[in-house]
Amino acid sequence: MEGGTTFHFATGGIDDTLERAFAAADGKDVRLMGGPATVSQYLAAELVDQLHVVVVPMLIGRGERPFPGVAPPPRYVCVERTATSAVVHLRFEQGG
Repeated sequence: MEGGTTFHFATGGIDDTLERAFAAADGKDVRLMGGPATVSQYLAAELVDQLHVVVVPMLIGRGERPFPGVAPPPRYVCVERTATSAVVHLRFEQGG
């Protein structure tokens, strides 16, 4: 891919996947991409340092809640908000 980005698709569970991602990254940042079910697993295991949430408001029926129970998880603080008429980007970091 242009810019040197490589995507790996994994199905071995979050611990195995994260271990493989760190090995492949060779000291560089690792980014998790996925839907609410995938992200929720990593959040519950406290394996996420930063969280970038993209909100595109539209009515499409039923879907998965990205933060079941609490939105966002209480240990995260919103440090950046960017909005247009079509999308909102929110960046969260662990608050300590």
